Amino acid sequence: MPTQMPRKGRPLPRTTSSSVSTMPGVGAFADCRRGLDAVPGMVETLEEMVRDKGRPFLGICVGMQLLASRGLEYTVTEGLGWIPGDVTLIKPTDDALKIPHMGWNTLHKQDEHPLLDGIDTGPQGLHAYFVHSYALAAERPQDVLALTEHGGPVTAMVAHGNVAGTQFHPEKSQKLGLKLITNFLSWAP
Repeated sequence: MPTQMPRKGRPLPRTTSSSVSTMPGVGAFADCRRGLDAVPGMVETLEEMVRDKGRPFLGICVGMQLLASRGLEYTVTEGLGWIPGDVTLIKPTDDALKIPHMGWNTLHKQDEHPLLDGIDTGPQGLHAYFVHSYALAAERPQDVLALTEHGGPVTAMVAHGNVAGTQFHPEKSQKLGLKLITNFLSWAP
């Protein structure tokens, strides 16, 4: 049974002065949501910064999945609801493909977006690093910026307004990741 380590030291101050926010995530949807809820005022601070003040936000891996309405990993868990849709198990049509989807894969751009400026996509494009078993199925097709393939299309990147997310890990994705992070830091939605 997972346990949470007790925090030692001074309480962390609540701040909404950051110009951008990121939410990385590794693990299961429900565990990550419980982690957010366990920090007093965390969800409210994110809502204020992102929804009320319109500051750019980037969710990474499970951080992107938490943008969804709900996650269906082991149990039904409420997400932040910033990108309508569900997070469901990837079901490759090719039995030779394993879950989790792990390794390097290309992106297939669905729409132009400042976060993708200068990033080569498609079969000859740069590669992103993925490690996940679940994927966000966005209700609004216009929220999907990029797909990847793993026995069928899998959402790789979403955005709506000032909120964006990557299923892949930019911090492990070399040139593509560096360019995406650079684009995010200069993004003015």
